Order: sequence, then C-alpha cells, then structure tokens
Amino acid sequence: MRPSPKTRGRLLAWGDALAIVAFALVGLKSHGEPLSLAGLARNALPILLAWFLLAPFLRTYTRPTWRNLLYTWALGVSAGVWLRFMVLQKSFDAGYLVFWAVSLATTLALLLLWRGLAFWLLRDRLART
Repeated sequence: MRPSPKTRGRLLAWGDALAIVAFALVGLKSHGEPLSLAGLARNALPILLAWFLLAPFLRTYTRPTWRNLLYTWALGVSAGVWLRFMVLQKSFDAGYLVFWAVSLATTLALLLLWRGLAFWLLRDRLART
C-alpha cells in the first residue's frame, strides 16, 4: 500500500525530531554531562521549536525535497542555537560560533543519514506497490 503524502510528511517530521534529539544526546554524552530530561530540553528544545516553527513556511513536510530540508536545516538550527544562547543568557563570543558550527555539521550529518534512509525505504515501498 502506498503511503499518503500526509503519512510521509509525519514520518519525516518524527525522524527529523529524533535526529535533533540524537544530536542533543551525543552532545551531552561527549561533554560528560548526565543524560537527563533537563539536559535534553536545554539542548534540543530550542532547535526543535525553531525547526517546527519554520517547517510549515518552508514546506519541509508538504513538499519534502532536499532543498527544503537544507533551508529548514540552515535556518532552523541557526535560529535554535541563537535561541538556546539567549535563553541560557550566554555571551555571543567564539564559543557561540564554535557551538553553532558544530551544531550545523552534526545535525546535517544526522538529518542526511535519516532522510537518506527514509527516502530509500519509501522508494522501496513505492516500487512494490
């Protein structure tokens, strides 16, 4: 059975959210911080908020193209990192730029892995119908 566009969009949204949460988990673990709900909220929530506020305007899930994903990634992660620093009242110095660059690189890798797998699985499913 062929998945509907709405179903595909929901699947991609859940996977994107899990990729962003995975980024936060990797960050917590790599810095020796405990894996906690507070740590996840502090690190993943600002990016998720920015991501899902931008996604409808960029048609990330209604028209899931690589271009739309990259626009959402660049804007959503950048806005989320900025929001995180604002909420935590951190200074916008070299540490901000390093965290921003690492966030962009890591989330891009995780999102491309997830989306590549999703498109391969969906393509395979579509080919069988």
